[in-house]
Amino acid sequence: MIKSYKLRRNISNAVVYVILAVMGIIWVSPLVWMVLHSFRGEGTSAVHYLIPKTFTFQHYINLFTDTTILNFPRWFLNTLVVAIFSCIISTLSVLMVAYTFSRLRFKARKPLINIGMIIGMFPGFMTMIAIYYLLKAMGLTQTLPALVICYSAGAGIGFQISKGFFDTIPRALDEAATIDGATKNQIFWKIILPMSKPIVVYTVLTAFIGPWTDFILVKIIMGDARDNYTVSVGLQLMASQQYISKYYQRFLAGSTVVAIPITLLFLKMQNYYVEGVTAGGVKG
Repeated sequence: MIKSYKLRRNISNAVVYVILAVMGIIWVSPLVWMVLHSFRGEGTSAVHYLIPKTFTFQHYINLFTDTTILNFPRWFLNTLVVAIFSCIISTLSVLMVAYTFSRLRFKARKPLINIGMIIGMFPGFMTMIAIYYLLKAMGLTQTLPALVICYSAGAGIGFQISKGFFDTIPRALDEAATIDGATKNQIFWKIILPMSKPIVVYTVLTAFIGPWTDFILVKIIMGDARDNYTVSVGLQLMASQQYISKYYQRFLAGSTVVAIPITLLFLKMQNYYVEGVTAGGVKG
């Protein structure tokens, strides 16, 4: 009986592992193909084979040195600046709104929470035309500050996950700090945030990835202002019919380069996920 159970368990585990392995190969194969062909020495845009016959680093060099027509370094810098400023503002906004709804009690608290949850159910692109005309009225279209405003202004609506995290932190810490004379502001910055590294990291990652990968909003706001494009719109321009014959492999190289900051940011911050939320906060 025991041997039969172990056999069934081993067979089921083997099937699961095979399925996961196949799914992993399917998921990774486009990325591997993209990286390999970004080094392909053959200059044609489309080939019938998977592994390049020759390899070169020239496409990456041209990507950052040949800026006469399409300026990828400028797009990369634009994206980095917008993502950093949006990340900082959005992270602070989300965490402060979440702390307010988690810890403070006031009459409009529940209605505002409900309103925030209802607004969050609607996709953001529904308001893009209205946002464009508002920015146009303020003279901010085709500018990088407009992107920062759009990405960070409504970030506080996404407070639900952070609020749920703050709800798990014992309120006894707040009460003890209040007795010692700490204000709500001091409690937030000096007690709650240092104990909330996992949710801070999560918020930072999501706030950075959004502006880094967004395409639709940039396309609408920037129009034909190529110098203010971000990498998503710039890479789409490289892959357009007008430029694809010359820039196809630079497009692959640029797509690879764009993935590096996100990967490094995640690898740098993932260790904080395993840290205890209230480690050392309450001493027995």
